[in-house]
Amino acid sequence: MLVLFDFFKEGEALESDVEQQYFTTLQTIENLELRNMLRNEEDKLGAVIKIVSGAGGTEAQDWAEMLYRMYQRWCEKQGYKCENTNYQQGDEAGIKTVTMQIEGEMAYGFLKCENGVHRLVRVSPFNAQGKRMTSFSSVFVVPLVDDSIEIEVNNADLFWDTFRSSGAGGQNVNKVETGVRLRYTHRDADTGSTREIIIENTESRSQFGNKENALRLLKSQLYEIELEKRRAAQAKIEAGKKKIEWGSQIRSYVFDDRRVKDHRTNYQTSDVQGVMDGNLDEFIKEYLMQFGGNTSVV
Repeated sequence: MLVLFDFFKEGEALESDVEQQYFTTLQTIENLELRNMLRNEEDKLGAVIKIVSGAGGTEAQDWAEMLYRMYQRWCEKQGYKCENTNYQQGDEAGIKTVTMQIEGEMAYGFLKCENGVHRLVRVSPFNAQGKRMTSFSSVFVVPLVDDSIEIEVNNADLFWDTFRSSGAGGQNVNKVETGVRLRYTHRDADTGSTREIIIENTESRSQFGNKENALRLLKSQLYEIELEKRRAAQAKIEAGKKKIEWGSQIRSYVFDDRRVKDHRTNYQTSDVQGVMDGNLDEFIKEYLMQFGGNTSVV
């Protein structure tokens, strides 16, 4: 950069060349700062995103499908591999829930900021009176564990159900029970409390393949539970910082006002269509620059 500026002063380089090099250098520095925020053990892993439509019937289910498309588009832009492991269509339109398995470097590190409740405000196409309606969908993001992470699963607490599975839109209906439902009773070693984890997997056409991937998703959730304990412990120390938990409203998408706002960072944009097409990088960057070094707010 400095060498090019010296050339410019000597009349051997154009001002446009200096400006281009300046913005390229600035982008490189910002990317380095961003990656420096992704230094937790789990940040390097892939991610599992589960989207669940909130109350509100068809309108909420349509919103869940819009979020699903948004994350698909973002993954395409990043060059990440994205597969559905469970997909449940809505009653009339949209989806009730979908689980996406995303593989790629730093996928969880970037996507962890999407964890929470996403709020949509728009004139609903499903309302005959053309009323402005508010819908909610929950997004839950956990790390996708790989062979470098060791997670212990107690087989005595593991139960399986099988069912016939079908693809999105009712396609590829299987005549045999290839879909699997895993039920696992997780026991907290510290408190002795228990909770049931249920995972459905219909990705593969073989029951064995679906069982194998369901176990991987279970390990991802168990790993996230351990991470939650670490964050809770650190949160006591950093109680003055804003804490973000599952169930909180993190972002509003107001279509009529052409505004998408993140309530944690206060970053907002008027490019609603761009955001819905997967342009999430600025939201991710703002979150990581403010909270990336603080594991308690993920």
